[in-house]
Amino acid sequence: GPRDPLRAFRCPGLEGSADDAMAEVTLLDYGAGNVQSVFNAIQSLGFKVRFVQKAEDILSAERLIFPGVGAFGACVDALQRKGFMEPLRQYLKEDRPFFGICLGMQTLFESSEENPGVAGLGILPGVVKRFPESKGFAVPNINWSGVAPMLADPWPLDKDPPRCYFVHSYRVPMPEGSAAWALACSEYGERFVCAVRHGNCVATQFHPEKSGTAGLQILATWLGGSAPSGPAAVAPAASVQPAPPARRIIACLDVRANDAGDLVVTKGDQYDVREKGDGGVRNHGKPVALAERYYQDGADEVSFLNITAFRDMVLADQPMLEVLRASAQRVFVPLTVGGGIRSYVDGNGQSYSALDVADAYFRAGADKISIGSDAVDATRAFYAAGRKGDGTSSIELISTKYGRQAVVVSLDPRRVYVADRGSTEHHCVGPLGSEKGTPKGPNGEAFAWYCCTVKGGREDSEFDVVQLAQAVEALGAGELLLNCINRDGQGNGYELELIQQVKSCCTLPVIASSGAGCPEHFEDALRLGEADAALAAGIFHREEVPIQKVKAYLSTTCIPVRC
Repeated sequence: GPRDPLRAFRCPGLEGSADDAMAEVTLLDYGAGNVQSVFNAIQSLGFKVRFVQKAEDILSAERLIFPGVGAFGACVDALQRKGFMEPLRQYLKEDRPFFGICLGMQTLFESSEENPGVAGLGILPGVVKRFPESKGFAVPNINWSGVAPMLADPWPLDKDPPRCYFVHSYRVPMPEGSAAWALACSEYGERFVCAVRHGNCVATQFHPEKSGTAGLQILATWLGGSAPSGPAAVAPAASVQPAPPARRIIACLDVRANDAGDLVVTKGDQYDVREKGDGGVRNHGKPVALAERYYQDGADEVSFLNITAFRDMVLADQPMLEVLRASAQRVFVPLTVGGGIRSYVDGNGQSYSALDVADAYFRAGADKISIGSDAVDATRAFYAAGRKGDGTSSIELISTKYGRQAVVVSLDPRRVYVADRGSTEHHCVGPLGSEKGTPKGPNGEAFAWYCCTVKGGREDSEFDVVQLAQAVEALGAGELLLNCINRDGQGNGYELELIQQVKSCCTLPVIASSGAGCPEHFEDALRLGEADAALAAGIFHREEVPIQKVKAYLSTTCIPVRC
């Protein structure tokens, strides 16, 4: 893409002066989720952003954007508690310019299966429903998916929009018969409504602020224009066929301080980040510049892992928060951050919950939080309590406030060879030794199980990956990241048996990690392993295999990618 992807979208003549209401957008932040991304996107398009502080701010808005994440019931409860529900309903009934995002679209409907008995705004008819697991698709839906307009004039969408970024477990079912408010649809196991337009009210299930230049274009069109009226507003599109969901290619940046105290991106070789010769920390560049480069190169997500000793002071860890803030101003695809997301006490005796830590990261610009060793502790408590949570684990706390889709659990499994399945009580894979699969053990062992480790792979836990995956799914995780220690930095391909085993034991999306050395390895993970996404670090850092080369190769296979 162009080096300044925003220049083409800024709305000429609308920048105005500080007191020019035409250049101001009002943002409804009810206290959950990453509104920083929406703020950054609107500001990048040349507009001032004003936050709703009180109910009157809604009624005085020229343009209102409502980004919602988390649970339907929690969102409605927060709106009512702050006194925003009725002013918002009035604003919408007066047919004033409105843009809802994700849950901001779902709340326009009468209710949701997510929280029965909780009434939505009721601007549009119908009930929001969960994706049926019977379709065999991972839930949540975390994908770049096709968007197909259902109306002839699809403003503010293009007539043939590119794929956009979705992350949700509930969807608006296709209406029975024609519905003039159904602006566009998408497909994930089945077709569903992904955008609505009702007069000057527009809303999308996908996240335009996280959909790269395609999403910025949608926001710029909405900010610089107005909805069609009369018969033109309801004329149906001639044909409707959304492109299938794309598999995601994720760039990972391991961030730590080098010996001079500077934050750098590094990459381990089986989790050792120091050079073999002088013992210095490998330096692959400054985190923000690298994140921006990956965004320009077409990364579908960027993941930061904070792997240094300064994890002990996470909230005082201004460098990592600053990395997130600066990246979120330049990178308009999802940002994940992990490392040190847990309850702790700082040097001053101040205690913080895992939720406090997550709050700080979300406010700085993170879209998802990755939890590692803490997930093993939560798993231990889960089984000790008879396979149930007590609501206090970091997974439960964060997913309750921000939604399941905001919690990634990162597993660091190590291969343990056994002679046969009967040699262990753990869940095994095998027989091993296939052409692209895991080699047999040093003594010819044809089976193995995967031991979940903690503390960056330095200590084994008592759990295998199946036990951990099933526990964290029950606790509220939304996605699993599989880092096979045996494959880390080796460049000889992903651990396909590990991916297949986890995919078969739970319904969550799975990200393959560790071992990518060439574009064919990504195809193997996505097609043979059936991973939902593939992540790499070293080969992208060293530019041995650029992201675009991976996508160009995958586009020649049967695997759909976002180009």
